[in-house]
Amino acid sequence: MPFAVHDILNGQHGRALVIVLLAALTDTVDGTIARRFGMTTDVGAYFDPIVDKLFLSAVYISLAMIATVPWWLVIEIFARDVVILGSSGTLLLLDRRRRFPPSVWGKASTFLQIAGALAILINNAFPGSVPEGWKDALFFPVAALTAFSGFHYLWRGAINLRSKASRASA
Repeated sequence: MPFAVHDILNGQHGRALVIVLLAALTDTVDGTIARRFGMTTDVGAYFDPIVDKLFLSAVYISLAMIATVPWWLVIEIFARDVVILGSSGTLLLLDRRRRFPPSVWGKASTFLQIAGALAILINNAFPGSVPEGWKDALFFPVAALTAFSGFHYLWRGAINLRSKASRASA
């Protein structure tokens, strides 16, 4: 993570692109192998998404610091993550749940955020390689899916609490 951030902030976008791309690929391969061969662990299931979000957040903050990503998008991504953490903490306190499996929308949001960061790094590494106006066309789908997945997590949490309340009163 620090190498990608350092490279983005110092204009080494080609090197940052390679680091972010390799991180995304190795994370995908690692997760696929672990699930395929039943090698998943509770520790991995807990820490992997946290590490992924820290890495992606650091990349987006770095891209915003050099003005290639708008701050409003970074704030939205962080707000979604804070909402998810807060609602997960609430479920933990109220329901003693230990597992909060990711939703398809959360995975899609993360995928689109990664794709967006890679597209921006490609454009930074190879200026002029992408037509004008492409950033706006990219930022809004990332923002929309990020917001939708955040609301979806809240909805799932509300359903879990409601079903627990109805089971308790039955």
